[in-house]
Amino acid sequence: MLLWATFMPFCSLTLLDVTTAAVTVYNQVPLGIASAISSTATVAAAYNNTVLNPPPIPSPAPATSFTLSIPSVNMSVPQSKLSIPIPGAFYGFSIEMSVITQLFGTNSTFIQPPLLNLFSNIAQRAGSINVRIGGNTQEFAFYVPTLPENRAISKQNTDSNNPTETPAVIYTMDLFYMLSNISSHVDVRWYIGVPFNDTSDFRLQIVEYSEAILGDNLIGVQVGNEPDLYSAHKHRNKTYGPADYTAEVGLLIEAFAADPNIPVKNKLIGPSVSGTWTPEQVFDAGFITNYTDSLGAISVEHYPTDNCFAVYGFGVFNDPQVEFVRFLNHSFVVSLVQPYLNAASIAQAAGKPFLMFETNSASCGGFPGLSDSFGAVLWALDYGLQMAYSNFSGANLHVGGQNVFYNPFTAPPTNQSKYFEWTIGAVYYSALVSAEVFGKTNTAQIMDLGGNNTSDVFTPQYAIYENGTLARVGLFNYITDPSGASDYTATISVTGGTVPSSVQVKYLLSDSVSTKNNITWANQTLGTVRQVDGRFKGNQNLVTISCDTSANTCQIPVSAPAFALVFLTHEEDISSVTFSTTAYTNTAGTATVAPGVLSTSNGMSGKDWQPGSTSNEKVKIGAAMHLRMSLGSVFVGAIVAGLLLGHWE
Repeated sequence: MLLWATFMPFCSLTLLDVTTAAVTVYNQVPLGIASAISSTATVAAAYNNTVLNPPPIPSPAPATSFTLSIPSVNMSVPQSKLSIPIPGAFYGFSIEMSVITQLFGTNSTFIQPPLLNLFSNIAQRAGSINVRIGGNTQEFAFYVPTLPENRAISKQNTDSNNPTETPAVIYTMDLFYMLSNISSHVDVRWYIGVPFNDTSDFRLQIVEYSEAILGDNLIGVQVGNEPDLYSAHKHRNKTYGPADYTAEVGLLIEAFAADPNIPVKNKLIGPSVSGTWTPEQVFDAGFITNYTDSLGAISVEHYPTDNCFAVYGFGVFNDPQVEFVRFLNHSFVVSLVQPYLNAASIAQAAGKPFLMFETNSASCGGFPGLSDSFGAVLWALDYGLQMAYSNFSGANLHVGGQNVFYNPFTAPPTNQSKYFEWTIGAVYYSALVSAEVFGKTNTAQIMDLGGNNTSDVFTPQYAIYENGTLARVGLFNYITDPSGASDYTATISVTGGTVPSSVQVKYLLSDSVSTKNNITWANQTLGTVRQVDGRFKGNQNLVTISCDTSANTCQIPVSAPAFALVFLTHEEDISSVTFSTTAYTNTAGTATVAPGVLSTSNGMSGKDWQPGSTSNEKVKIGAAMHLRMSLGSVFVGAIVAGLLLGHWE
């Protein structure tokens, strides 16, 4: 369906209002600033081209063939070896509040289509996607009625006491309409955080407006971000401890109780400690026992290591090449989760989900060559599965700005956005694949198989049960070996049942753990640096492997390096609802689709979408949506075809 296209010679800034029951139309060059194309561009961390050396092949090398005997039903698995039911939306994203306008758009009428695509890819596989808005920047956030240029958010001066130099933010009510608008197109559910810098005035507008505008799409309210670092960051005195934080949470609960504009009062999430305190220290101060009726979930935050010395000059130097070797084996993810096993058990006993509220490869932005590599894809996927196996109910991969290496996705540089597009980060693939590992039913239970004896630190394996029945098997190979000598074959045998006549396998592949761009999932990729619009490129390759039903075995080859997801039941055809990013405002670097192709697309037409509010000016329940297109300057003869089009791909 071609909604709008025309030639507009010498067109200056224009505002076009369209009332329709179809899909919201967005015409934008993402946060573009009109400027001449420079001959050079500063390389930010998000585009750093550092490539590390893959670790050497282990000696002795792991076995290249082994058998996994897996029970056919979860009832045959010892309870201690099986996770609780895991939601499909296990991996979500934690987005630093100060970069929302870079990633989401300037306001509720100006949403980035690539972001919708990236969210949709995961939501289609998981059933939904959870996104946390917050981080260090939430602590000093405050509300204002309006901002210049109708922006939803603006940055304030940097907090000089914060070693990561994170700015605070000013926001308007339109921030929540922006989030609601996103949720009207993709099933995104949101976490927000209460500013916690001043406990005499919690500035509860962020909760009041979230509840009023997001409704059930608001799934949690964080109470304090890394309170165990408040003293070090000079946000509290030197004696500040778990009991002090717990008392402040009590003050917040009292403020909630006294606020009639916060009708839902039991979605609080904490303590979100980062490791300086243990969760148990906060629990011992009465956090769960005193506030159980107000708590929606128990949370922690943790990064395995840091790159703070290289970036900010404090701490100790951690060599990315040395760290890379440490990341690329299964024992590392087991060691990361082990300190939280007791806290997860306490949360489970209290009936609360246990969340890793913020994580990624390394604090202070990650490491060049590590955080953005295929090795990081395998690590983050293994880490997520190990957290799930250890009864975490969710985890959020953190997203920062242009100056970090670990981003799952990065929007174009603001002053170059006419000719550079989005960049996908390595760990986005981890979140994507984990969604298929767990599926949509929210009944998935996972077991760490440990089937290759002591060598399984390089070749870990997991079994996934769905509705009580063995459904999928995940197979890792952390080794890089272009000779093929480190490829292995895993023989799957089903005890108490039989293998199917054939299985389907999706492979997560790249040439080496060091590579950055040549990453594919089932033969599809999202693209290379500044060439991503959130839609997959290439044809999906779902490999069918015949099984020996008489021997009750299926032999699954896994190359070095790779991850294989084996489907023992029929794999659902997953097609993402995606959104066109066509914008003929500049011929360099923009995604273009011929109007004729769009007009005859086999996609969903606008009439198939449910209407919903997109801004605070136009809210009509069950009526047509009011759509606004802001069209920037274009040159003579330029075609402006800005549309957001849902279609199946």
